[in-house]
Formats: sequence, C-alpha cells, structure tokens
Amino acid sequence: MTNPPNKPDDSIRRAGNASLLREVKVEDAVGMLLAHDLTQIVPGRFKGRLFRKGHKVTTEDIPKLKDIGKEHLYVMEVGPGDLHEDDAALRMAQALSGSETRFGEPHEGKVTLKSAITGLASISKEVVDGINALGDIALATVTTHSVVREGEAVAATRAIPLIVPEAKVTEVERIAERYRELHDGESPVRVRPLRKLKAGLLTTGSEVYSGRIADKFGPAVASKLEALGSEVAEQRFAPDDRQTIVNEILYFHRQGYDMILVTGGMSVDPDDRTPGAIADAGATIVSYGTPMLPGSMLLFGYLQGVPIFGLPGCVMHDPYTSFDVLLPRVLAGDTIGKEDIVGMGYGGLHRG
Repeated sequence: MTNPPNKPDDSIRRAGNASLLREVKVEDAVGMLLAHDLTQIVPGRFKGRLFRKGHKVTTEDIPKLKDIGKEHLYVMEVGPGDLHEDDAALRMAQALSGSETRFGEPHEGKVTLKSAITGLASISKEVVDGINALGDIALATVTTHSVVREGEAVAATRAIPLIVPEAKVTEVERIAERYRELHDGESPVRVRPLRKLKAGLLTTGSEVYSGRIADKFGPAVASKLEALGSEVAEQRFAPDDRQTIVNEILYFHRQGYDMILVTGGMSVDPDDRTPGAIADAGATIVSYGTPMLPGSMLLFGYLQGVPIFGLPGCVMHDPYTSFDVLLPRVLAGDTIGKEDIVGMGYGGLHRG
C-alpha cells in the first residue's frame, strides 16, 4: 500500500497555502478528502487503486478502508479561498451551461456538458480562450457550428490541480455572466435547435430524366435532411435545358417549400445549366463556389428569402461536403453571407 506523504505534494501546495494535511481516524474521515491514493491488494487476484487522491470519504467507504488495514487516514482540509477539483469543475459547468445542455456529477475533477437535443453548437471562442488563459482550470469544447446529437458532449470543464484557487472559478463565473449580459441572456456554450424544413428537390441531367441511369442524388440528399429532422417534400426531374430548370425552380417556389435544392449540372461543362438557371429564376447568388473540398462547386443563394442550393456531384458519394456545413446552419435559422462562405476554407480540406 502507498505510504502516506510527509508533506503536501506540489499539486496541493501550488493551489494555495491554506490547504493542509492532517491525520484522522477512519470513522472521523467521513466528508473529508483523501490526501493520496489508497491501494488494494488481493493476493493472486488484484492489485490496484481502491480510492484516488481527493476522494471524499463516505460512510459506505469505512468497511472497505478497514479491509485494507486502514485505521487512520491522511486527509486534506481545503482552506478558505480554495476549492476541491470536483467543486471547481461543477461551478464552472453551472456557469457555462446554456440552452439545451445538461451535465451530471463531477468525476476526477471533470464535468461534461452534453446536448439534450440534436442541434447546432454555438460556442464563444473568445470566452473559451479567456477562461483557459486563467491557468489551473480548463474548458474544452467542440467548434462552433458543429452538429451535435442528443447525448453527445458539447464541452467539458476540468480542474488541473487537486485544489484550485476559488478566485479562478469566480472569474470564470464573471466571464460567463458578462457574456450573458451582452447576448440577451444566452450562454457562451449552448446548442441551438434545428428547424424542421420541407425542401423541394430538383434533379437535373438528361441521362437521369430519360431513365438511362438511376437517380442517386435523391436518396443521398433525403438521407442528409432526415438525419437533421427535415425532409424532401417533393422531388422532380429536369433535362439539361435551362428554361425547364427555371420553370421547375419557380414551381417549387410557388408551392411554398422552405428550401429549394437543385442537384447536378454544377460544373463548367457546356451541358451544365444549373447555375445559370438558378440566376435566371431570380435568385440572389451569395456564392457560386466554396473554398472547401469536397464541395467546391456548390452554389448558395436566396430566391425571395427562400434558401436555394446548387449541389455538386460529390454530395451523392462523399459523407461530408460543403453542403453538410451549410445545411445545418440554414436549419438553425442563420442567414448565410459571403463572409460565411469565405470562412469555410480554414479547416475545409477533408481527407476522408
């Protein structure tokens, strides 16, 4: 078994000089924190850690402690101005938790914030950086605009040493509260719900329209929408004829669909009519082309406020393209501007 230390280790001393070690009887240690790991040895069967440093002793622990020969323990008393790692992580999680996030009990100085819905993560990088600059504590998050499923982790708070100066956690709380004040009560770590939209899907290409080859766009696009809670309400087909494509786009607009998706015909081949047809239908083109691979030939715009996509062939077969970046943002209600497209280049090379 591990020998008790003669003095506080560095992880305790550097957190504050008010936290002390002392010896107590096992029965008197309930509610106190173990100052070091305790090992259990079962000859021929098991040797390992029974309780970790910082564990808060409970009444149920006493028989187990006596089983390994413990009548006295070294415990740690957290002094004024300090926090145990679990308390520090929990307070940070409480300060940062926002819309549609949940968290449980701390474990080894860490609390994980999980999404209660399938939605779009909204994370303030400025807040994350500011908190991590404080030292002794850590905040790890997914990137903003990431799709998170129900039950998936969005962020995790962590105390680095076993004992953390309370002033550091108080500053985290101040940073989070300041952000809320500036953003109508929203948390710097939250998940935004996705709207359930109905899309009109127009598949272009004379080879598909004539039946020479089977349509593969429809199932692929429908699957992507369904995974995010939306649906393809109607699919229609058009040959590589510019005016026919225009007419079909306008038909979808008259039906009142929330979004229009036009697949195929997005390259520079002379038979590819989709970009010109979308413009002829009256759409305002935000961007034809994105600085992301795969998906650089994607077109995005608005037809009298209705989002309209021109989808390149990679959407059929690549699991993650520029469409998978922009679609959830549209579902979350974002208005996509040119600056959003430009920003897709950083981190936009997907090698899968």
